[in-house]
Order: sequence, then structure tokens, then C-alpha cells
Amino acid sequence: MELLNQKKWIIEIRNYFMICVGLAIFAVGWTAFLIPAEMTGGGVSGIAAIIYFATKTIPMGISTFIINALLLAIAWRILGTRFCINTLFCTVVLSLFFGLGQTIFLKPIVDDPFMAAIIGGALSAFGVGIAINYGGNTGGTDIVAMMIGKYRNISYGKVTLYTNLVIIGSSYFVVGSVQKLVYSMVVMFVYIYVSDIVIEGYKQTFQFMVFSKKNQEIADKINSDLQRGATFLKGYGSYTKAESDVLLIMAHRNDKAQIMKLIKFTDPNAFVSIAKTSSVFGKNFDNIKI
Repeated sequence: MELLNQKKWIIEIRNYFMICVGLAIFAVGWTAFLIPAEMTGGGVSGIAAIIYFATKTIPMGISTFIINALLLAIAWRILGTRFCINTLFCTVVLSLFFGLGQTIFLKPIVDDPFMAAIIGGALSAFGVGIAINYGGNTGGTDIVAMMIGKYRNISYGKVTLYTNLVIIGSSYFVVGSVQKLVYSMVVMFVYIYVSDIVIEGYKQTFQFMVFSKKNQEIADKINSDLQRGATFLKGYGSYTKAESDVLLIMAHRNDKAQIMKLIKFTDPNAFVSIAKTSSVFGKNFDNIKI
């Protein structure tokens, strides 16, 4: 029992460390590339950037913290204590990284605005992808989207897309440049594309079809060693004319190598088919989304 508790604590510490790494990368994308080029993106970070462009005195860290704190105060009862505490942690860390970044990156790292948009959008998306994969978030539109989704059948993607378009469009009235507005749109599309790759790549799942005379042994080892389930399907060989059990396994990317080792160790002559799946919904995987 004590060993399990230690393992749980190690996993929690690792998760929060990786969340901090992801938020640091996210902040670098904004403070080193987007803010010096007077570009913005979506979410609370985009609103904080617009406030900074308008005032030239209020740092992004302060605006980010205040806006997220207000949203959390509204969402506390709707979304639950655990989500809000986790989001508050991410908000504090991100605000600190924004404040630190704006004191370090006083001049643009690259002069080409298009490259600044691509690199800034990609870095921020990569950072938020890491944070989300380890249980973190950047607050802001995530909070709004989840509150709306709680009572209305509107997808997370639609809410965030429309909200971000309004935020980016509003930047024109502060910056006053159509060119920078277009670059900000580029930032948004790069952000969406890269964050999807990072998040979906981490959640990649595989479908194993195992044909072996030792499928029961393989299934037992998967149950005991990986704490994962498997399903037996009835098969019929067209050549042998014999019935056989086919073992079906759905697994996350992190379990793929271990499953292959178990199969090879149990039956080196097993016939195995592996296919990538676009999505898997249900217990131990994603929830069904509409």
C-alpha cells in the first residue's frame, strides 16, 4: 500500500512538472515572438495581449491572472473544486512565466513578422499541448467552453473558435493594422493545427489483433501486468477450416511496446496485426463527444 502511494505521488509530481514545462514553452511563444511583433491569438492570453497593447503598462501576467480568477470564481460550483484548483495552479504559474518572459524578451527575436507568427503560434501550441496531456490547461476559453457545454449541446471546438475569432478581431481596434490582424489569424490557425497534432499524438491508440494458440496466456498477462482488458473473438480459418480465438486489444501508445514484449515472450510465433485508430471512446479512454 505504501509503495502504491509513493508511486502515485511520483506520478503527480511528474505531471505538475511537465505542466510547468508546457506553460513555460507557451509563455515563450507569446513573450518572445508574438508580443514584440504586436500580434495576438485567442483565449485569455489574447485578451491580456490586447490590454497590454492598449495600455503599454499592464503586463500580460497580471491581466491573465485577474481574468482567469474572475472566470474561476464564476465556474467554481459548475465545474467542481478539483478542476478549479488545478486551473488556479496553472493560472498562477502561467502568470509568473508571462511576467518573467516580458522582462527577458524586450526586443523581437526575429524581424520577419510571418516567421514570428509561425514560430510563436507553434511554440504556444506545443506548450499548451504538453500541459493538457499531463492534466493542465490555460484556463480562459477552456473555462467558458466547459461551462457552456455543461448546459448546452455545443461542442468545445465551436465555442473556442468563435470566441477566439472575436478576440483576434478586436485586436484591430487597438493595433490598427490589417496586416497584423492577418498575421494574428495565421497564429490562430497554426496554434489549432499544432496543438491538435501534439494532443492527438499523445492520445494515439492502437488496435491489436492477435492470432495465437496461447491467447489465453497473453490475455492473462495483459490483465495482470498492465491492468488492461482484452476481448476474445471467434475466428474461422479459411485454409485450416478450424475455429480459433482471436484476441482483440485496445491500448494507448505508451502500452504498445510492453504489449509486444508480452506477446513475443509468451508466443514468439504469434501472428499479430496492429492498426492505428482515429478515436477510442469508453472506459479508460476518451469520453464520447458530440
